[in-house]
Amino acid sequence: MPPMMGKPAAKSGKKEKTDLKAFGRLLKYCKGYLPAMIVSILFAVGGAICTIIGPDRIKILMDEIQSGLFTTIDMKTIVATCIMLAAIYGGGALLSYGQQFIMATVTQRASKSLRSDINSKINKLPLNYFDTTSTGDVLSRMTNDVDTISQTLSQSTANLVSSLVLFVGVLIMMFKVNAVLAVTTIGSSLLGFVGMAVILKLSQKHFDIQQEQLGEMNGQIEEVFTQHHVVKAYNGKHAERRRFDAVNGKLYDSNRKSQFLSGAMQPIMMFVGNLSYVLIFVVGVAFIVGGNDTVTIGTLSAFVIYSRLFSQPLGTIAQAMTSIQQASAASRRVFDMLDGEEMSDETGKTAKLDAPKGDVTFEDIRFGYLPDKEIIHGFSAELKSGQKVAIVGPTGAGKTTIVNLLMRFYELNGGDIKIDGVSVKDMTREGVHDLFDMILQNTWLFDGTIRENLVYNKTDVTDERLDEVCAAVGLTHYIKCLPDGYDTVIGESSQLSEGQKQQLTIARAMIKDAPLLILDEATSNVDTRTELAIQKAMDELTKDRTSFVIAHRLSTIKNADVILVLKDGDIIEQGSHKDLLKKKGFYAELYNAQFAGAAE
Repeated sequence: MPPMMGKPAAKSGKKEKTDLKAFGRLLKYCKGYLPAMIVSILFAVGGAICTIIGPDRIKILMDEIQSGLFTTIDMKTIVATCIMLAAIYGGGALLSYGQQFIMATVTQRASKSLRSDINSKINKLPLNYFDTTSTGDVLSRMTNDVDTISQTLSQSTANLVSSLVLFVGVLIMMFKVNAVLAVTTIGSSLLGFVGMAVILKLSQKHFDIQQEQLGEMNGQIEEVFTQHHVVKAYNGKHAERRRFDAVNGKLYDSNRKSQFLSGAMQPIMMFVGNLSYVLIFVVGVAFIVGGNDTVTIGTLSAFVIYSRLFSQPLGTIAQAMTSIQQASAASRRVFDMLDGEEMSDETGKTAKLDAPKGDVTFEDIRFGYLPDKEIIHGFSAELKSGQKVAIVGPTGAGKTTIVNLLMRFYELNGGDIKIDGVSVKDMTREGVHDLFDMILQNTWLFDGTIRENLVYNKTDVTDERLDEVCAAVGLTHYIKCLPDGYDTVIGESSQLSEGQKQQLTIARAMIKDAPLLILDEATSNVDTRTELAIQKAMDELTKDRTSFVIAHRLSTIKNADVILVLKDGDIIEQGSHKDLLKKKGFYAELYNAQFAGAAE
């Protein structure tokens, strides 16, 4: 099933509420770090208080200088006030540093925990989740979205608290100094509140779209880069570029609108701050000219600072709200994934095969990747230990689906599969997986040495065993030619032929040496000579174990004990190669058509 690269956008109002809930849940997620966060917030509050007290000391300093201009300036008072100011602002700086240090530590640990939870969740999600979600989008949630959350928690949360404290504290101090000037400052600042509210409402939907498009773009990039040779071979670069440009254009548009709207907050608050300065001086001068001695030069100086401090937290709050909007959208995507339906809990399953023989029974199994679209209809078969079972049929008949169900990658809609009389439903998935070796048509190698790729998840594998297996699959000459032998570093991007990659995966399965074996077109990527060598190894590998072979080349399964012929999700024929040819049914048609085409 192809990944869903795009999803319809939800209504903005509903999504905004969901985002806010997601951010609230994010704060609950960090409750383990609550003590450190409280200390950080207290430091932020202490720094804000130091900032609030400073202008009041400056007022005293300015009034002292004004009163002594035509008489004598009291230098003791001036020096004492300056020392106090230095202590206040120095203490505020230390508290702010401590707050930033604590929050940076806390948020990085929270981000690490969040990534670990996502990684753990990935292993619990059923395969059908990845049928409908692109790999790039999953990676985007784990990287981009978590980074956005981390930056917001680190830079905005404590700043938001300190700004609120600063805002309230400045408000109180302004009314304490002069109520009329305080009302004047607040009145001019109301414009900033109105502008901020409007901008927040308009920009939220664009932040949501931005995170969605970022995930979609990552999905497309991952898809194209991993299949770059296919894009090149089919000259699809122009089509993929147009597709990329379309997604990039939407991302650009949402970025531009969200950043423009959020960026407009700062100029608005600067305008409000400058307007406050003008009004303060106009009203203050009117008081002085009118002979009102409650307003002095010190009062005006303090109010200019208070006015700046009053508008500054508004700007910080605006920036913090912008970051919180982004983090809210990112949190929603992350928690949507963490809330995804997991595979059923298996803690109570104790069934285990200590000495498995390999008898396999399919009892009227039914399955569909979608609940309302069944593709396997009442599949039944009884297979004995040690038999080589071939599964053949046209494309889409359900061959690989049968293997997926046998391995419990998907759960049955009906019926049962039993191994040695024990239902796979009663065994844990890990227990079922331990019973199988699996070699697929599509190879998988990871970045590491050849030894690590071969031994994967096994311990105590000797070099003698590696030599034995590599000789069996025809890898000995290749490994001897490598500079570091088994310790040569390779990966999915290494310059290995598809045949060599397949030989490595076959050797890996031979090292695991499980009692049941699944071969899904295992030799489709190797040449005829290599196939003959591998086939000999396969014949040795399949001795005394039940093996399931999916093959399109019917010549490779002539020696199978049982051939199951599938068509449209049903077994329509079963038997040995000779018996099926005698029946002159569907299998005989497939076989004769294949070799007639070869003869021509």
